[in-house]
Amino acid sequence: MEDGILASNPASRPARFIKTGDRREKIDFLTPEEGRALLDAAWEHYARTFPLLLTAMRTGLRQGELIALQWGDIDWRGKFIEVRRSNYMGNLTCPKSGKGRRVDMSDQLAAALTDHKRSVAAEAIKAGRAFPEWVFPTIDGTALDAANVRRSLSLCLKKAGLRRIRFHDLRHSFASWLIGNGESLAYVRDQLGHHSVQITVDTYGHLIPGANRQAVNRLDDAEWRTTGGKYATPTQPSPSRVESPEGGEACITLS
Repeated sequence: MEDGILASNPASRPARFIKTGDRREKIDFLTPEEGRALLDAAWEHYARTFPLLLTAMRTGLRQGELIALQWGDIDWRGKFIEVRRSNYMGNLTCPKSGKGRRVDMSDQLAAALTDHKRSVAAEAIKAGRAFPEWVFPTIDGTALDAANVRRSLSLCLKKAGLRRIRFHDLRHSFASWLIGNGESLAYVRDQLGHHSVQITVDTYGHLIPGANRQAVNRLDDAEWRTTGGKYATPTQPSPSRVESPEGGEACITLS
């Protein structure tokens, strides 16, 4: 271009040649009833997996964040969990967002983790080893392996008679339940650790119950709403009789 050989740069704006489509993540999630069935199956058949699944379904933590969770990250008095790190292929890294976040801990989860901590402590004493720093350790006290976590979920899903889903779909389930309960997208964003509420809207905005219906309802006429959903009957003109100026037969007019 500088030499005057080309009038334009053919390498500019390469995005023109990239096919774009729906790049949103394909999500699946459990209904609240399915979630309870999954937890019931874990409690009855895989008690060691139950606290992990409950934490995933009450906090929306990613799989790597759950594996890397340590007891020092839990504030029992304030009822919240500090998400400080993630486990990626056995290596500790920052959470996906690049920064930590604080997530609320429900009463049910706090009680379950309290019982779980007692069990982990008793297990360590019986084995004659130190209390593990990981909230969800292996029987040997080491950090869990991601493949084993996914395998445990598959077993629980099978026992519950549910379809196979990804572990990450438990995070989607958590978000969908919050939205279904009427929680704001801003709160969902904070709990999930999204960079912006736009990410939350793009991913879960379609789950807001009745959002579009209420929007179009506000367009209806106020008079129509105040009459109980019925249009007021228009006033009918009343007939009147007038005498013909010629003294003939009277005619009927509408007034």
